[in-house]
Amino acid sequence: MSVVTRPARILDPGMCLTLRPMAYPAFFEMYRGAVKNTWTVEEVDFSTDVADLRSKMSPAERHLVQRLVAFFATGDSIVSNNLVLNLYKHINAPEARMYLSRQLYEESLHVQFYLTLLDTYVPDPEERHRAFAAVESIPSIKKKAEFCFRWIDSIDRLDALDTQAKRRQFLLNLVCFAACIEGLFFFAAFAYVYFLRSRGLLHGLAGGTNWVFRDESAHMAFAFEVVETVRREEPELFDASFDHDVRVMMQEAIDCESAFAEDLLAGGIAGLSVLEVRQYLEFIADQRLTTLGLTKQYGAKNPFPFMDLQDVQELANFFERRVSAYQVGVTGEVAFDAAF
Repeated sequence: MSVVTRPARILDPGMCLTLRPMAYPAFFEMYRGAVKNTWTVEEVDFSTDVADLRSKMSPAERHLVQRLVAFFATGDSIVSNNLVLNLYKHINAPEARMYLSRQLYEESLHVQFYLTLLDTYVPDPEERHRAFAAVESIPSIKKKAEFCFRWIDSIDRLDALDTQAKRRQFLLNLVCFAACIEGLFFFAAFAYVYFLRSRGLLHGLAGGTNWVFRDESAHMAFAFEVVETVRREEPELFDASFDHDVRVMMQEAIDCESAFAEDLLAGGIAGLSVLEVRQYLEFIADQRLTTLGLTKQYGAKNPFPFMDLQDVQELANFFERRVSAYQVGVTGEVAFDAAF
């Protein structure tokens, strides 16, 4: 890959190393915001969770948690692979790659969190091994993984986005990554966690999930900003075919996650049904479509009042205002139009 000066468009092939003048300051601000919101797994307190699992939860609830943990065990690793193999390679702006580097750190942190979660919740080594093998052995998780890998693999042989067809293919990968994997699969998982918290259960899991939720919201905001940047620079890519492909992709993601819900809730859990989960998926799918500049598809309303808790709303909207909690200091000012 050749080193180039500042390209005319963010998906132009090459490897731009020029940070002055800064063409996309929004990405640099996202990087700075991510650095401010640093947390560690050691801050998560699981002290009451084990007692909840042993004495306060039904077999059906424990099954739900075991399946969630099995999905978490590999979910963020799939995202990390896409960051390294595809996104960093083709998003040709150094300030954007700074953010992607920070995101890769956060995905690794999430993997550490889920590993600690697995070690805490599943003390038996054989059971832990089965959890990590879930991507192959549990059909509902395997189906989601195959969906992810199909879109990741769809562009792994693209060396340069030098045609409109290749750029549209990359955009669909990015949309799948942001709107479906992080925006549907993970947000559905968060809903299960917050449902259990609303029942007074697994406060350690909920506390760590708060921070993961915040990180994932920022990851989506970054990816959608890349999409919007491409829309400004190359509006011809966003045609009827793109609209159709996104909707087909979103529907498949909803179907995958609904099948996962059928598995998680197979034992029956009072206050939570597969129909409600699917309605929630359709509700957030409409949000993702709107963010992408497309019309809503489903017209669903949020069936989960526990997702309207104030702290969840603060996390969901954190990137719209400064968050004071769990920040480290970052000093210094940057002039975006300064020259060396």
